[in-house]
Amino acid sequence: MINGEAVLENVRRYRTIACLYRQTAAFRPHQRDSLLAQAAEWESRAVAELEAYFIARHAPSQAPANRNYHTPSYTSSTWQMAAA
Repeated sequence: MINGEAVLENVRRYRTIACLYRQTAAFRPHQRDSLLAQAAEWESRAVAELEAYFIARHAPSQAPANRNYHTPSYTSSTWQMAAA
């Protein structure tokens, strides 16, 4: 199972990126719609990360034995894209 601190760090990073998109949208009116859409996507990733963690943490007895928590599949590719 993934460490709760790692999940919170991911959520913090996702929300920081969303905040940067919103700040940029304030100064670039021609790109505002696409920047706000990107911010909303990062926020939804943060929520999805938290939901997946708490579902895995609080319902292990209800889940099948072969079902383990894992980070969302977009995580590694997203960070590579964000770093570029």
